[in-house]
Order: sequence, then C-alpha cells, then structure tokens
Amino acid sequence: MLLTPRDSRAPSRRVQGARRAAAALVASAVSVCLVAASAPPAALGVGDRLFPYLGNPGYDVASYDLSFTYSGRNTEPLKAVTTIDAWTTAPLERINLDFAYGDVESVEVDGEPASFATVGEDLVVTPARPLDRGSWTRVTVRHTSDPTPATDRDSGWIRTADGLAMANQADAAHLVFPCNDHPSDKAMFTITVTAPDGYTAVANGLPAGTERAGRTTTWTYRSQHPMATELAQVSIGRSRVLHRAGPHGLPVRDVVPAADAARLERWLKKTPDQIAWLESKVGRYPFETYGLLMAGADTGFELETQTLSLFEKDLFTEPAYPEWYVDSIMVHELSHQWFGNSVTPRTWSDVWLNEGHATWYEALYAEEHGDRPMQARMKAAYAASDRWRAAGGPPAAPKAPVPGQKIGIFRANVYDGAALVLYALREEIGASAFARLERVWLREHQDDTAGTADFTELASDITGRDLSGFFRAWLYGEKTPPMPGHPDWTSVAPAKAAGGRG
Repeated sequence: MLLTPRDSRAPSRRVQGARRAAAALVASAVSVCLVAASAPPAALGVGDRLFPYLGNPGYDVASYDLSFTYSGRNTEPLKAVTTIDAWTTAPLERINLDFAYGDVESVEVDGEPASFATVGEDLVVTPARPLDRGSWTRVTVRHTSDPTPATDRDSGWIRTADGLAMANQADAAHLVFPCNDHPSDKAMFTITVTAPDGYTAVANGLPAGTERAGRTTTWTYRSQHPMATELAQVSIGRSRVLHRAGPHGLPVRDVVPAADAARLERWLKKTPDQIAWLESKVGRYPFETYGLLMAGADTGFELETQTLSLFEKDLFTEPAYPEWYVDSIMVHELSHQWFGNSVTPRTWSDVWLNEGHATWYEALYAEEHGDRPMQARMKAAYAASDRWRAAGGPPAAPKAPVPGQKIGIFRANVYDGAALVLYALREEIGASAFARLERVWLREHQDDTAGTADFTELASDITGRDLSGFFRAWLYGEKTPPMPGHPDWTSVAPAKAAGGRG
C-alpha cells in the first residue's frame, strides 16, 4: 500500500512453507480453540500483536472459492457463496471464521448443515460432528457481501464511479467474505463474478472461463500461487481490459474505465519496462500475470493487490503530479508483487519488510529515471526519523492502529523509515552483499511467509557477521542509530508535549 498525498498534491511519500509458518504462528493459540461444544462460542485470533483477533487457530486454509453476484447497483449487497477447503491442525469442536459484515443464510461443513453464531468479528461454526486433527474439511457459507461502508469502519469494498473494487489491507477482507484473515495463512483462490450485461469483472490470476446466461455474464479467475486474504481483488465496472506482453511473454492486462482507455495508455505502456527493470534488480517476476486496475475512486492510497494493483485513476490524470513521481508510485506497487505478495509478512509487525522494500525500489527508480538522488531522500528521512519513531513506533514495532481504520498502521515509520533501515544496511555491508541478500531472500521465501527474524538471520549468513545488534537498534530502537558512513547526519528530536516529561 502507498498513501497518496491529498492536501498539497506534492510528491512526498509506501506451499508448504506457508503452512509451516502459519502453524508456528498459531501454535500458542490452538489450545483455546479446543473448547467443548457446550461452552459458549467465543471470538478467537492468532495473537497478532497489532490485530490480536485476526486469523483463527486450529486449521490451515488450502483454497478459497469465492462467488459473487452483482445486481448492477454498488449500494446493494452482493449475493455470495464462500467455499473454504482446509486441513485441521488440531481437533475441533468448532471452526472460527473471520466475518463481520454480511448476513449469513446457511453454513455447511463437509456437505452437512452446521449451526453458526456471530461473536465479535467471528463467524463461529459448529459442525454436526467434531473434526479430528489432520482432517480435510470443506466449509460452505452462503451470505451477502455489503459494499456500503460499515459504521465507523472502513469497508473492504471500494465503490467506484462505475462499480466496485476491493481494498482489503490490512484487516478488511473479512468484511467482504468469511476467511482466515491473517497473512500467515496464504491459500489458493478461485473467484467467480456474475454481473449484468455492460459490466466487466476481473479478479486476481488468470481467466478460467466466461459464461453468458440471459442478460448476465459470469467470469471465473484462478490464481496459480498462494495469496493472503488482504491481497484479494475483484473489479466490477464498465471497463476495458487491455492486453500487452511483458518480459518473457508475461501476460500483462490492465483494467480501466472504458471511456478513459486512450488517455491512460501513455502510462500503461510503461509497465513491461518497469517489470524488466525490477527483474534486473531482484530476479524474475514471481506470478502468472500483472496489470493495473485504474479505478474511478478517491481512496487516498494505492494498493498492491496480487497480480492486479489498485490505483486511483486521478493519479494518472491530475497534472500536478510530476511524471517521475507517478512512475515511482507505479514501481512501488509493482515491487510489492515480490516484497509482500510473493514473500508475505508472517505478522503485521513485519510490514516494514513490505513497505520498506517497496519504498526502496520506488526511490531507486526515481534516482535512475527521474534524477532524484537516493542519498538526498535518505538524508531527509534520517532528519525526520526520530519524530516518526515517536509518532508511530520503530519500523518493526509499529504502534497499534486506530480502531476501524484499515490503513492505520501505514505510517511514515514503515515507509521511508523502513527504507532508511535498508539504506543503513547497504552502507553497513556494502552494495554487493546487499544485492545478493535481496535476491536470496526472494528466492528462499517465494510463495511463503517470512518475518524480521528470518531477514536478520539471512543477512548474517550472507555477510558472515552477526547483524542481530544492528537490526535490533535500527528496527526496535526508540532513537535512530548513527548512519554508517554518514556521521554528520542528524535527526531532529520530537517536540515534547506541553507539561509532559518527554
């Protein structure tokens, strides 16, 4: 995700291994799921420091099959069916799903009706018989999916000028569909959308069939790599889908308002070269397709939904944005396909690995293509870094989000503050070792989840040095450490609160 400035319009700044990681994260929480059926249903979570009630213990999702029926009005709930295939990792009397904003019509577990109750933001399902550990199970939920904003809560759906799109990061996927809404549990996705004539639906992955019936069309898309729930994307609108080839024949498809296709082409045609540039830095693009979804919506952010990044159309039509800035934002979201999507954070405290890297390559692209020196940006970031740490916490220990705001953890400390950590690391270990670290990191954790400890360990292995102290100071310290190679750089201390002790 990258927050787009809205005040001055100024250019400033964002499978198996996955199952092992998810199991490790939830191990300490599994015991609370093993409750007797006679006990009251309870909301559960995997204990994430920032979102303690996201995710659920006791099972590992293998795949989601999502089906949405759109009426043609983006103010009306969609009819939906969510089917979840999962392995149980513990004996379960109940299955907790994250789902907080929709009406549930019925639930089945392995083809049999199951009772259900809503507790907090959980849909608690009680199957007809308990599930043994190691069981393959299928949960089918028939429900609605409401695109109108919830009270005091950002929705996962974004209402556009001509339909809908999704923006689920960080904690809003379960406002759209029942799920295990934590990035530690990645899964495969099949998404089916039925809409009236005149609309086009596009989702993550590649097309897997189109069917017409009466005055509606049904589109199916299927992912070829596991995905976190916060990265799901569905676009429904009066859209055109534009196709071109990327490096190695990669299918690139863009989704734009039909009336704006010609004027947006000057930006869209840049994507293949941007992919090639990133491949030269970090290795081959990790997915089956890529493209931009340019939505007629005022969100205040852009979002790296997997294989189909969400952008506000106005980013490309507002003349106040310099070309180098728009280019760098495109590269920011593209970088996330490697950092955040292919290699996904194990917990939300690891989000600096996403945003720091995306900001790093955004800045590097601006340096190489827009004459915007990286060092100048990092020196400015260093000057502000102590203020950022005071306001939002250090990069790997961000302060808790404001309740109900899905972008609440996306503060400066996890963007330029985290990129500053990467700059310090490159100064500390040298450009060659840093470049190798980036490639090995992506190769070893592709289609998996990984965290801060993994990055620290790999950096130490590659350099033959114990870098734990370096990372501890830069990622968790209250104050920004001295910048290697730049002893003259200084950070402006945060102002003390009136009457406070500082």
